[in-house]
Amino acid sequence: MLLRRRLAGVLMTSALVTAPFAVTGQAQAQGPVTLRAGVTQDLDSLNPFITITRIGTDLTRLTYEYLTTYDPKDYHPVPGLAEKWETSPDKLTWTFTIRAGAKWSDGQPVTAKDAAFTLNTMMTNKTAATANGNFVQGWDTVTAPDDRTLVIRTKEPRSTMLALDIPIVPEHIWSKVTDFKAEPPTPLVGDGPFIVDSYQPSQFIKLKANKDYWRGAPKIDELDFVYYKNVDAEVQALKKGEIDLMSRLVPAQFDALKGDPNIALNTGAGRRFNELVINPGATSADNTPIGDGNPALKDVNLRRAIAQAIDSKTFVDKVWGGYAQAASGYIPPGFSEFHSDTAVKFDPAAANKLLDDNGYTKGPDGIRLDKTGKPLKLRLLGHAETNLDEQGSKYITGWLKDIGIALDVQLVDDQKVNDATTAATFDIAFSGWSANPDPDYVLSLQTCAARPNTDGKGATPDSFLCDPEYDTLYKQQLAETDRTKRVEIVKKMQQVLQDRATLVILGYDNPLEAYRADKWAPFTTQPADGGVIMNQQGYWGYYSANPGKTDAKQASANTTGATNSGDSGSDTGLIIGLVCACCTTGERERPWRGTATIPPTPRCR
Repeated sequence: MLLRRRLAGVLMTSALVTAPFAVTGQAQAQGPVTLRAGVTQDLDSLNPFITITRIGTDLTRLTYEYLTTYDPKDYHPVPGLAEKWETSPDKLTWTFTIRAGAKWSDGQPVTAKDAAFTLNTMMTNKTAATANGNFVQGWDTVTAPDDRTLVIRTKEPRSTMLALDIPIVPEHIWSKVTDFKAEPPTPLVGDGPFIVDSYQPSQFIKLKANKDYWRGAPKIDELDFVYYKNVDAEVQALKKGEIDLMSRLVPAQFDALKGDPNIALNTGAGRRFNELVINPGATSADNTPIGDGNPALKDVNLRRAIAQAIDSKTFVDKVWGGYAQAASGYIPPGFSEFHSDTAVKFDPAAANKLLDDNGYTKGPDGIRLDKTGKPLKLRLLGHAETNLDEQGSKYITGWLKDIGIALDVQLVDDQKVNDATTAATFDIAFSGWSANPDPDYVLSLQTCAARPNTDGKGATPDSFLCDPEYDTLYKQQLAETDRTKRVEIVKKMQQVLQDRATLVILGYDNPLEAYRADKWAPFTTQPADGGVIMNQQGYWGYYSANPGKTDAKQASANTTGATNSGDSGSDTGLIIGLVCACCTTGERERPWRGTATIPPTPRCR
């Protein structure tokens, strides 16, 4: 079950802070107080029903409240739009009490009917279920008997009912929408701490503080996301004071900034897994073959050989500069309760033998031939201007050449990677997701249900796995309310993923963040110990933005202890695993899809 405490008939409440964070430091000059955050990832959509990228997830969390959110200290579920909840003894009926006084940014009251509309839309419209449809699977009915009561009835117990990572939208706006693939007009109408006001693709996203936010107005007036072509340009903008906050620095940049008195650094254990996805012969939701993946990759032995040829430790040491952990399992080791060490051992000799034994003979140029006699030359798709993909592709090319496989590296912009990996027009691709204390969302990405329609729309696939054993286990873990039994099922699922070899875990990088210490007081990180400012499972980092200064001691407090060099037993990971043993979340983001969340999220790819 979601919490180890008994929930039947018990109202759940929390002492979460309901007022703005305390002010420290000096106020900025007259005029709007604006926090400018640098980003390099293109936004896939402002539509909360379909966005799955890291930046899209951030915007969704800032603009719309969820029924529950995640405590900034330790991730445990706390009230959001729902101020309390109770469940029936059979765990089939959940009743949420919507908080009084919450308003949409256009002045309309937020009611339980908005939540019922949102959830029913996802249950009946496949497009609306694109980003978070796994959460409403197996539900029976959702009703709003009155403005403050939301009742969800499920067909069988669900282990994720306090992990509904679903933005609640205003019914009076979205009930008029006929195409849930369409982009909503700006300014958006929301009820979160900030509201998206305007947007120019690959230029900026501007948000304004919601002065009527139920927790209290943010300390700043505006939040701007400013686009840069690459992280180098972003770092230069930070040093010049053109932006205030950024994440995803490369290790050399992070280390170089340690001596700058005007910049504070932050890092912690990563919750994102980075991977290579291997097209196993993709099919759509109705089992129609789609895409143009190399048919040789339908052979699981070829995919297993590729997995054996990848050296995760080299990624940790050479690509991530030690700010990462080596590959071990699908669920990142920071979430130790569900993590299972199912890593494939780096063994090029074994990979060569496997290919020899399965009839992949080498041609005179050293490149193996597939079963039809064609040279094994595969496309490796990645994100341009991305350190992992650019540097990592060089190592992967060499490793696969050592086992007789040639690669054609294709580094393109984020949207092209997203489109190709959703339409299955790739052979191998860099991908990755931000995982969560509750593993359901990232587990759902590998199910048959995650496959898109024949047009490449309507769902969020990862590796296009469609495996009966995996799907059976997925349904079991979702319905299992005994925590110990659920953990066992999730570990079996990770073993199935390792065996089917439709993805190869590369490792888990630690987010490297920096902000202007001469302009801003310390931000709230999530979790409090070893956490991050940006791309949280909530909005606390941005919501806590407070003009002022961070002194030298504070600036250096979070710059050590995250260089794990493959040690999956780090103290930070253990702390997160322990505090989350009884908590659940559902974040996705695909920060780099193809990778990206992470979610996260879930591209968050």
